[in-house]
Amino acid sequence: MKSVQDDTGKRYLLLKRSEHASLVRDPQNGNECYVQNDRLEDVDESPLETAARTVSGPVRTLLTTVHDEATLGLLVELAERGPLGVKTILDADAFCESDLHGRLTVLTSAGLLAETEVAGERGYRVTDECRRALEAIGAIDEDEDEDEDAVEPSSATSSEVPDSAS
Repeated sequence: MKSVQDDTGKRYLLLKRSEHASLVRDPQNGNECYVQNDRLEDVDESPLETAARTVSGPVRTLLTTVHDEATLGLLVELAERGPLGVKTILDADAFCESDLHGRLTVLTSAGLLAETEVAGERGYRVTDECRRALEAIGAIDEDEDEDEDAVEPSSATSSEVPDSAS
C-alpha cells in the first residue's frame, strides 16, 4: 500500500496499479475507485499517516500530543473551569513547577492551550481547537458553558431515586 494524490491534491491509498488506471481508496470514506495513472503521483507520506487523516485535525493533535492521563485531565479541567492561573493549577495537583511548565509549553506549542491573564497573573485557557477535540472524544459536553441545569458530579447521590422506590 502506498500514498498517492490526484491532480487536485486529494490523497488516496493505492491498492492496485494497472497499465492505465489504479485502484485507490479514499481514506475519508472508504470508497474505492479507479483513477487514471496520469492523474496520480506518489507522495512522501506513510500510508498509515494517510489513513490517520480520517481523524479530525483537532483530535489528531490531541492524540499525538497528550501522552498521559494527568495531562488529559489538565485539559479537561481547563475546559470545564475556564482559564486558570498557574498558581491555581499548581495547587490543584501534584505537578512540580518544572513538570507543569513543560506540559504547558508542549500543549501551547501544539495549539491546544493559549496563555492568558487570570486575576492579574499568568494563566492558560484551552483553544477552540482543543475544545472541539475534547467534545469529539466525549471528554466534555458541547455547549457545557451554556447548560446551567447540568448536575455537578459531586452533587449526584444515590438518594436521588424516584419516590416509588422508597
